[in-house]
Amino acid sequence: MKHLIFNADDFGYSYGVNYGILESHLRGVLTSTTLMAGMPGFDHAVALAKAHPSLGVGVHLTLTCGRPLLPGHRTLTEPNGDFHPLAFYHSEAQPLDSGEVYREWKAQIDKVIAAGIQPTHLDSHHHVHTFRGLEAVFVRLAREYRLPVRNSRRDCADDQVQGVPCPNYLVDFIEGSGVHFHTPLAEYAPAVEENMHRIVQDAFERFDCVEVMCHPAYLDTAVMLHSSFNLHRMCEVDLLTSPATKAFVEQLEDVSLANYHTLEVRK
Repeated sequence: MKHLIFNADDFGYSYGVNYGILESHLRGVLTSTTLMAGMPGFDHAVALAKAHPSLGVGVHLTLTCGRPLLPGHRTLTEPNGDFHPLAFYHSEAQPLDSGEVYREWKAQIDKVIAAGIQPTHLDSHHHVHTFRGLEAVFVRLAREYRLPVRNSRRDCADDQVQGVPCPNYLVDFIEGSGVHFHTPLAEYAPAVEENMHRIVQDAFERFDCVEVMCHPAYLDTAVMLHSSFNLHRMCEVDLLTSPATKAFVEQLEDVSLANYHTLEVRK
């Protein structure tokens, strides 16, 4: 049997994001999410996760959104104490202290565990662990906590990233769908739906475990003021709960919905 994971990033970002993720799970095909330990909606997300244990919850390691959990970082933050923006990681700015990254990410994982959530896996906000040589820190933590990871390299036939288990293939709702943040709302959902179905179908011709990364949410002030990707998140709730998506999953031959926790081969 092959396995299909629909994972929502940004759990804990805000109440609106949390409710959109939960709705996508309860009424749709969403099976998994990853939790941001340092964001304002964290406690609310933990409460929802405990009330709905069928939703797998991993850790969304963060360096580009909000503020760190630990004080005193010298290389991870702006003068105002916020994490560096994503643009910092695409620039030639100062190097990061890998020890600071390790301690901060470890604190984020430990906060999730201390809240009573046993993480199913690790990934990172904006795939930041793939920048500036940070994958070594990411893999070290995955090994220490014995957790599988997202395959941010997108294509991994041997089920591993540096010896750590992962799905074979990653599908992004946006990438490969011919859409972007500024695509009109009326065009976004049909384009994503058609192309996501095609990409997933093609992936299962080659691989046994595929993850679809998505960002469903309902809108609130936090999303509208602080996320460049906002209105289209509502469309992703609709996509994940639509009869067409459910029918698509049901017609996939020898494929079942799963999350990282239920995949014994990934433990």
